[in-house]
Amino acid sequence: MHSNDLAQLSDRDLAALLAFYADAGVDCMLEDAAIDRFAESATLRSERSGPIAGRADVSVRPGERDPRPLPATPREGPGEGRVVQSSQQSNGMPVGIIPDEVALADARQKARQATTLAELREAVSDYAGCSLKFSAKTTVFADGNPQARVMIVGGAPGREEDLQGLPFVGREGQMLDRMLGAIGLNRETTYLTNLIFWRPPGNRTPTPHEVALCRPFAERHIELVDPEILVVLGNVVTKGLMDMTGNITAQCGTWTDYRLGDRTWPALPMLDPQALLASPAHKKVAWRDLLALKARLDA
Repeated sequence: MHSNDLAQLSDRDLAALLAFYADAGVDCMLEDAAIDRFAESATLRSERSGPIAGRADVSVRPGERDPRPLPATPREGPGEGRVVQSSQQSNGMPVGIIPDEVALADARQKARQATTLAELREAVSDYAGCSLKFSAKTTVFADGNPQARVMIVGGAPGREEDLQGLPFVGREGQMLDRMLGAIGLNRETTYLTNLIFWRPPGNRTPTPHEVALCRPFAERHIELVDPEILVVLGNVVTKGLMDMTGNITAQCGTWTDYRLGDRTWPALPMLDPQALLASPAHKKVAWRDLLALKARLDA
């Protein structure tokens, strides 16, 4: 909406518009001034309808194929990634941009250089290779006790997590606190983090590009904490971190080994709290998995 149109709105209409934007997941401004996208589209249409630079003005009859060669597509530079145009999904997540080896090597190097949790936190906060950092308000690193026996890894921060800079503090976090409390655990006896350290806009599912760039830091996180038991919540983590196939509903409650190099941790996939809030009937499955976690700890 143009700024002139906004100026004509009453306070009541403006409040309703802002509420609509909030419900749609728009919670931050990316530009200082409004941009007229309709004018941009008209300009693009005008440019496309005119002669293309480097191509002779050849008339083409209706139904005939244009004999003129298409302009060369610029090659991406190092670290920019490779764009994949597809409506399909990869590993349960939408296909977008796949990072090239230069970008991945940079993320791995920065993660590997961290020898303590403090250094890893600083490396994640300073990392600028993932575009999510520039749309998020804060970097969400971890919460809880790094000396705890149980490390819990979720998918990505939500709105409340982005505002407070801590994982699992919104409605999902309150649900997780109740789940842990049911088997005698809390934030003093667990360590909580996410695979993704910045909130995706509108709480959308992280893309494979974003997962691939954050994964080296998450792997190093697990190595430095070195928990006795790893609990992974939801499809984003089981697929993006553990390379498991299939849906989380078929995997939850089944103990598996998570390997990094020559090290192995017992891992328990579970439904994430957001799924339980959306489908309360699954709480019985979560309770079964919590009892399995408690039995493992007691043993």
